[in-house]
Formats: sequence, structure tokens, C-alpha cells
Amino acid sequence: MLNGVRVTAREQGNAPLLIVLHGLGDSSAGWEWLPAELQLPWLEYLLLDAPDAYFDGRSWFGIGFPADGRVSGALPPVDAAAIERSRRAVEDVLAREKAGGRPAREIALLGFSQGCLMTLETGLRHPEPLAGLVGISGWVHNPPRLAAEAPAHARSVPVLMTHGTGDPLIGIEHVRPHARLLHDAGFDLLWQEFEKEHTVAGRAEVQFIARFLEQCFGREHSRRRAGAGTAPE
Repeated sequence: MLNGVRVTAREQGNAPLLIVLHGLGDSSAGWEWLPAELQLPWLEYLLLDAPDAYFDGRSWFGIGFPADGRVSGALPPVDAAAIERSRRAVEDVLAREKAGGRPAREIALLGFSQGCLMTLETGLRHPEPLAGLVGISGWVHNPPRLAAEAPAHARSVPVLMTHGTGDPLIGIEHVRPHARLLHDAGFDLLWQEFEKEHTVAGRAEVQFIARFLEQCFGREHSRRRAGAGTAPE
């Protein structure tokens, strides 16, 4: 079972859940800022740690980045077996949450970079429709295969993919076709570009994601105060 940090909802009642999957070399600690910035007091969070050690952080799967860190010509090779292993590990977490009484429609996934890939790979293959999926600054593993193998109900799951026009690590030119393929295959996918690098575009992107999650969980849009000052800029 994957390790993680749970952040309970500030409001009383049956809270839906957002499971957060970090990027390469990061950990759950790198996303502890998210609840305060999203300002969704009715939402519970589970910040997961990937299974593999990677320098001072964690990794979901092996990946062959070039020495200069710039992906050009093609996306870097990945360990497909490790992706499947990690997908099953996240599925185990989903199964545990559902066994505890939380329906699939009350669970959403959010992932950054590697975590984006894992969010889409897991969420669009899950045997029940989840509330929604958010993929930030990442890509899709084998989009044609995912589109062919995803269950029919996956096309009803709201999906948000965001990406930076100046991302030096995973160039947006590689990811736009992935989003277009899934959209054209009938998935309910919203693609949003931001002027950013391989990061989160501060309050602008955080608020966009918050509105998307409100819609996924059927909550009214709320007015938000200024951020807590912890979102990446």
C-alpha cells in the first residue's frame, strides 16, 4: 500500500476526496500547499507518495530524460511495466477508499508531470466513473491504446489537462496531440494552456482547477480570498 498524508475537510459532513499524485523527484510534502490554495473547505485530500526512491524524492516509474533536460523530437522512453505496477498501487488506494464507504463518484485524481500520466492512466481505466481527473504539465502514456482499452463509462468522466506554453521539460508540442486524440475519441476533456514553464501557474491556474473541481463534485462556485502565498509562481 502506498504511503500518504491525509488532510481532512474543514467543513463537517461527508467530504469527497481528491487524491494527489506528485511529479518525479517530489513527494507528498511538495503538495502540502494545495488545500490552502484551492480553498475548497468541503474537500478532503490524500497526498500520495510514489513507490520508488529517486534522489531526495520519489518516482512512479523509470524515465529516460536527456542530459540537458530538454525533451525534443519525441517524449522520453518510460518503463511501461512500472507504470502498470504504480497504476495497480493507486487502484489499491481507490479500492480501500470505496470499501470504507466513499463512492467512486466522490473521488477525483490530480497529478503533476509523472503524476499527470498516472492520473490519466488510472482514472480512465478505473472500473467505475470517478468524479474527475486533473493532469498538470504531463502527458499520456500510449494515447491510442488508452483510448481503445478504456471502458465506455470513462468517456463521461470530466478531465482537465493544463500545460505551459514555455515548458522546457515536456514541450507542449508533444502533449497537444495527446489531448486532441483523447478529445476526438469522445472523452470529456478540457485542455487549458498557461504561460508557464514546468510548474503551476500560481493563482491563475489554481483557481481554474478549483472551479473545475467544484463542477466535478456538483458544488457551487465560491468567491475566494487572496491566496495563502504557498502556490508556486
